[in-house]
Amino acid sequence: MITVDEALSACLALADPLPSEEISLTEANGRVLAQAVQARRDQPPFAASAMDGYAVTAEAPQPGDRFTVIGEAAAGHVWDGQLGAGQAVRIFTGAPVPEGAARVIIQEDVTRDGDVITLGDRLDHQTNIRPAGGDFLTGDAIPAPRILRPADLALAAAMNLPALPVTRKPVVALIATGDELVQPGETPRPDQIVASNSYGLKALAEAAGAHARLLPIARDTVESLASTLKLATDADIIVTIGGASVGDHDLVAQVAAAEGLERSFYKVALRPGKPLMAGRMGRAALLGLPGNPVSAMVCGQIFLVPMIRAMLGLGKAPAPRETAELAVDLPQNGPREHYMRAVLEPGSRYPRVTPDPRQDSALLSVLSRADALMIYPAGAGPLDAGTLVDILRI
Repeated sequence: MITVDEALSACLALADPLPSEEISLTEANGRVLAQAVQARRDQPPFAASAMDGYAVTAEAPQPGDRFTVIGEAAAGHVWDGQLGAGQAVRIFTGAPVPEGAARVIIQEDVTRDGDVITLGDRLDHQTNIRPAGGDFLTGDAIPAPRILRPADLALAAAMNLPALPVTRKPVVALIATGDELVQPGETPRPDQIVASNSYGLKALAEAAGAHARLLPIARDTVESLASTLKLATDADIIVTIGGASVGDHDLVAQVAAAEGLERSFYKVALRPGKPLMAGRMGRAALLGLPGNPVSAMVCGQIFLVPMIRAMLGLGKAPAPRETAELAVDLPQNGPREHYMRAVLEPGSRYPRVTPDPRQDSALLSVLSRADALMIYPAGAGPLDAGTLVDILRI
């Protein structure tokens, strides 16, 4: 068996960044910007009023000063005249400031009588003018790589960029295996169960930025598994679920090898998830996950999500860990790194983490209640309550 770190390094070696594609701003939320993009204009492109009020040339007007209103400027409607001393232009937020104007007097500080305004005694000391290019200048960039957020898309639109280069989504083909499986909604025989892993892994992969495809369940025959694997030839990552152990009906390694798999490793010192396999099959990376539901989902968090992020160009790195304070005593751990399903609660400095007393790898209800995986190093412990430990939020 190899360590979790060694297995993850081998998985990430199979996951190189994918090519980019250009997509509309309307489709870009959550996608990964593949290369830096530059503004095509200044923002604002002109000195603009920050408030509704009156533009004047006076740099230090005083209470009681009077000005004659000679024009009006609104957003999208520039006033083209020449503003002189003792004159004012009625102006609205976002409108271009007339040439020669030194400040905008907000309308709350003004009394107007016909075309004459008089300044009040509580003048705002701000210029209330947004300078041209005050937000960004032509050529300023949005750096990459980055996961695009709504604020990024608003910025790109203001930069006059109708489309953005993003990394192509990795295609993840999910293959559940086993004669014991039926799809949700079907009626299982007394000796069958409902397939669940593939649905959780599909959601996990898509949340990480991939496009996930559910392929038909592969039955426990060489022919069925081989034909299902052929349906995944266009995938970037092929994920098999179950069939990677050493039983008589565990055929994934055998069939994948016949299809050209160059295996990187098999078996990891991990709990849950010891029977894990990975390698290269044609153009795709293959990740063979255990069949137990919790094992499959935990291994998806540890190995599949970092592979997807690497293919998106976000770097080859483990899932980020945080520090938490153990809320209970734990006995010594065994020889495998244990990812314990746990719940979190607020603490004084760090969140407090309580592993569930039931850590069986078949208990999806425990995983569903969990906020995090508490990482218990191989051979570590026993641990007292109050010990600082690493967690992986899920």
